[in-house]
Amino acid sequence: MFATLVGAYPRTPLPGEPFRLRAAHARLERGEIDDAAFRETQDELVREVMAEQMDAGLELLTDGQVRWEDQQTAVARGLAGFEITGLLRYFDTNTYFRQPRAAEEPRWERPVTVDDWRFAQETAALLAAERGTAAPPVKQCLVGPYTLGRLSDAGTVGRERLTLALAEAVNAELRALHAAGTPVIQLDENALTLIGAEDDAERALAAEALRRATAGLDDAHLCLSVTMGDAVAAGPALLFDLPFRSYLFDLIAGPGNWELIAQAPRERGIVCGVADARNTRPDDEPVMIWAAHYAASTGSRGLERVALAPSTSLEYLPRDRARAKVRALGEAARKAAITDPEELAKVIDPRAVDARSAALGFYQPPSERPGAAARRRSRP
Repeated sequence: MFATLVGAYPRTPLPGEPFRLRAAHARLERGEIDDAAFRETQDELVREVMAEQMDAGLELLTDGQVRWEDQQTAVARGLAGFEITGLLRYFDTNTYFRQPRAAEEPRWERPVTVDDWRFAQETAALLAAERGTAAPPVKQCLVGPYTLGRLSDAGTVGRERLTLALAEAVNAELRALHAAGTPVIQLDENALTLIGAEDDAERALAAEALRRATAGLDDAHLCLSVTMGDAVAAGPALLFDLPFRSYLFDLIAGPGNWELIAQAPRERGIVCGVADARNTRPDDEPVMIWAAHYAASTGSRGLERVALAPSTSLEYLPRDRARAKVRALGEAARKAAITDPEELAKVIDPRAVDARSAALGFYQPPSERPGAAARRRSRP
């Protein structure tokens, strides 16, 4: 039982502190510093956000993706064949990404994320040494081929060719990360939430893309992450017939994902996205603890195969609010590890759990859940 982030963390400073990253970027554009000096500023921010995760008790860390403009652009810039164009809204958030455009079939030429992961893992080791503790593992997150293909401008390449070419490129990157020793590699496929019940062609394309992306990686710990809604219509076969060892599901915007958790093979890990990453309000600790135990009870999975996380990336929040949520998440994970019924009863108020869980739609059929109509949004 542990807690982890989905991936990104705010790059903004804490209240009252200078925005060093923005200042360094402005100096870089004016030619006052070079790329190496700018990277040093990024390195400092990576250390800060990783220290905040460790202080909160998280046990599987990320580098906060603070070097990236956004997840799509970061990968597209690292592949041959892409151009970066104008801004588009990312799903239904108030953030934007620069849309990649395929000038030709994209191809992998060299590792895109390996050096960043190595720095983060080395940083975790140094921070742990300062604390006199064991170094926590660091995962690397990567946008999946179906999502990157769906959010990109396919140009004359066409979306099917683009998506399958991206699957081959992602497979090469996953192999490079695995060879480097990355303990957990998270593939983010948020566009699976855009597949409708009648979208057989989309379901088939996503399944083939993920099959190609994960080929030959049976001995790697691959985690499939789905946030920004539920992926129930994508279907359990698409998710569970692939060699993912664990799954991270958004249970705030996508409470229907509980249906998928109930169908997940017992030996697969489940990361419950129950801290609302798009709201500054404090989260309900009893509900987070209940979610961990409920996921553990499905198929007799056990708490050793369950973790807690935010519902999606925390980049949408102010830094101080994100830090507060991470601390609360770490504390909830610590309490969720309690297995003695009498001790657990001291930290979970069943009445609070029932009221809040019902409000989130955890118990209702899909058509009756709060926001069901709103989730039938337009699709890129």
